[in-house]
Amino acid sequence: MSGAQQKGCPEWRVMLHGFVDGELDSVHAAQFEDHLATCANCRAEMERVRGVREIIDQDGIKWKPPVALRSQVLSMLSFEQSAVVSSLPLQRQASVWRRALDFFRQWSFVPSLAALAAGAILFASAPSQTMLLQDQIMASHVRSMMADHLTDVLTSDQHTVKPWFNGKIDFSPPVSDLSKDGFPLIGGRVDYIGDRAVAALVYRRHGHVINLFIWPAASAAQTTTVHDGYNMTQWSDGGLVFWAVSDVAAGDLAEFETFFRAAAKG
Repeated sequence: MSGAQQKGCPEWRVMLHGFVDGELDSVHAAQFEDHLATCANCRAEMERVRGVREIIDQDGIKWKPPVALRSQVLSMLSFEQSAVVSSLPLQRQASVWRRALDFFRQWSFVPSLAALAAGAILFASAPSQTMLLQDQIMASHVRSMMADHLTDVLTSDQHTVKPWFNGKIDFSPPVSDLSKDGFPLIGGRVDYIGDRAVAALVYRRHGHVINLFIWPAASAAQTTTVHDGYNMTQWSDGGLVFWAVSDVAAGDLAEFETFFRAAAKG
């Protein structure tokens, strides 16, 4: 482990917080318990989250926090938590805001200065909406290779893959075979990102898998990033958003984007 604190497995992060809050159904709770049995990092992260919650919830001597700190945390809630909460299911949104409101109703009687600091850190370190989305995309990419479910339709024929999506999703994704450019089409599948069905096109580059996730969304600024060791790039076109993720070199992924966008406009 490096000097940075290990935060557990990114693909299990959202489920971890739901497990700690007691909000998972029996099936997902059992899945997470099975994962905990084999993952020391997630066990450690769960204990850290529980420790913060216990500090916040403890009874004892109470002090009024400084006005400046109260304003700072409220500001963080206004600009950050709204984005995070809006990306969650409705039941989870209600739970998050209920805890936040209960916390701030008692601002004059915070259990301790340590609890105040823990609460401020908890809100300040909340992942952004973009980070949560990247976590889900990367988790889907990893699961597609681990669970032997890389494709639902296995073919390099774009004229077979494109109509296969009819009736399975509520939009028509562009599909191109880029074999001549060094990125052969392997097939496609339906996946789930942000609580909606999305199209996933699968390509290869020198034995490496490239997952291209597509769904309808408003135009957004182009994004290129490295997330937990995977290269990711995002772009928008024609009312659709595209997220490509792979362990190929960043230059290869940039080439893939260029060839795919050219072929889609073809």
